[in-house]
Amino acid sequence: MISRRDFIQLAAATAAILPAGWSRALAQQKLTQADLLRFEQLGNVTLVHVTDIHGQLRPVYFREPSINLGTGDVKGLVPHITGKALLDHYKIPQGSAEAYALAYPDFAALAKSYGRLGGLDRIATIVKAIRAERGDRTVFLDGGDTWQNSFTSLTTKGQDMVDCMALLKPDAMTGHWEFTLGTDRVKELIGQLEFPFLAQNVRDTEWDEPAFEAMRMIERGGVKIAVIGQALPYTAVANPRWMIPNWSFGIRENDLRANVEKARKDGAQLVVLLSHNGFDVDRKLASRVSGIDVILTGHTHDALPAVVKVGKTLLVASGSHGKFVSRLDLDVRDGEVKGHRFRLIPVFSDVIAPDAEMATKIDTIRKPHEKMLGETIGRTETTLYRRGNFNGTLDDVICDALLSERDAEIALSPGFRWGASLLPGQDITREDIYNATAITYPNAYRMTMNGARLKDILEDVADNLFHPDPYYQQGGDMVRVGGLSYTIDVGKPGGQRISDMTLLRTGKPLEPARDYTITGWASVNEGTEGPPIWDVVTNYITKKKVVAPKELQNVRVMGV
Repeated sequence: MISRRDFIQLAAATAAILPAGWSRALAQQKLTQADLLRFEQLGNVTLVHVTDIHGQLRPVYFREPSINLGTGDVKGLVPHITGKALLDHYKIPQGSAEAYALAYPDFAALAKSYGRLGGLDRIATIVKAIRAERGDRTVFLDGGDTWQNSFTSLTTKGQDMVDCMALLKPDAMTGHWEFTLGTDRVKELIGQLEFPFLAQNVRDTEWDEPAFEAMRMIERGGVKIAVIGQALPYTAVANPRWMIPNWSFGIRENDLRANVEKARKDGAQLVVLLSHNGFDVDRKLASRVSGIDVILTGHTHDALPAVVKVGKTLLVASGSHGKFVSRLDLDVRDGEVKGHRFRLIPVFSDVIAPDAEMATKIDTIRKPHEKMLGETIGRTETTLYRRGNFNGTLDDVICDALLSERDAEIALSPGFRWGASLLPGQDITREDIYNATAITYPNAYRMTMNGARLKDILEDVADNLFHPDPYYQQGGDMVRVGGLSYTIDVGKPGGQRISDMTLLRTGKPLEPARDYTITGWASVNEGTEGPPIWDVVTNYITKKKVVAPKELQNVRVMGV
């Protein structure tokens, strides 16, 4: 038997060599499934929400952003505070499990202690536990961005995610990246669902009628509930229009108002908007459309441990990549919400037991591809991450790969929010590369463009991100650049934010009239030619063997 003195000496020695003074086992001893699921239930309706899973069947590392700027009226408000400021705002201790899940400080060290988050089999465990506790008072809703952005979702054209989500039995879903499978495939998959795909804001231009069901009335806990769907309003701008030529998207505030009024007229005691608008759009929408009790928001990947109240409307932000499951208990009486209780449940994969049924389904889907996906391509010596308003280190690797493999002066990589993170010293596998690049329009183009046109593109993307009116923000983060530095003043008007554009290869300012060789990927233009981006990145890392990107200073941010 080990003595107390020996135990203390062993613990001290262990703490000296492990991150943040905790071993993984010791960190996890502080977490139990019972603790994560513990909830003082309330009322007669429970809303359970997941969103922005992005095809991730298995647990992942995912670093939250260090920069998430807000402009106009939302400057300085959640979700536009990050890191220590976010933790202080919610009184969350640094170094805690919740801090690791919600914020970026000490990410690599805490990740080694607390492990990965997510996994659809762990989500299944949580959903089943809540249903077992609350019975017919439970409503489970999927906020979209579910069917795409992993290898298996790409190669099965979303079938893997549809089959797995069928086991979870959602009551409804809406969409965004789903539409990049194209009109015919989206219709085919929706035809397989045993629950509605809701999108009140999408119209069929050929027939001038709604393209999807707008609303579904359901009853839970004796309460008549209207669930209204809202797909990303900017899908046809942010993604290829040619893939969905006959569907028209928009916020359609007046249509939403009419649907809310219809729901109330038909006896709805609770109105829920299942939205993929993005947080700031939904915050503005809540201030302008009365009668919505709850907005389950998605698209911007924000994870907030408390609801945000706008008037009488409760906004819930449930994060991304399967990291969290939101639970919102409601006391609904006399046609209104009398009280609520909320928890954002972090899905710690080493703590939440996998559901056997879902785990078997996931294993079956992945088994033919495991060897290929697990192949080591290289290694990273620094944390690779994407999420944030400007270049992340994962995007820097992609830009470096484009510059090298496509022999270009400047590289552009889209400001996608999805893509798992990697820790220092971690092997880079084929799956890691697919997790950052798997889309249905992956070609890496090479072209010439003059400096004036490049500035116009950066200005246009900046306006989509930093326009003071959320209704003009089209989602995504700033386009990532390689081989170029610039200054951005987020407080200036559109067309005047970008300056000091400098070609890093020469150290000289970009000349408006001179042509430069540009490379990039994920062009929304039909017929774009070039190798798929995953091959470009794989070839680059294979040659490089080890990557070690640091926090670049090629973007100077002003007006914050």
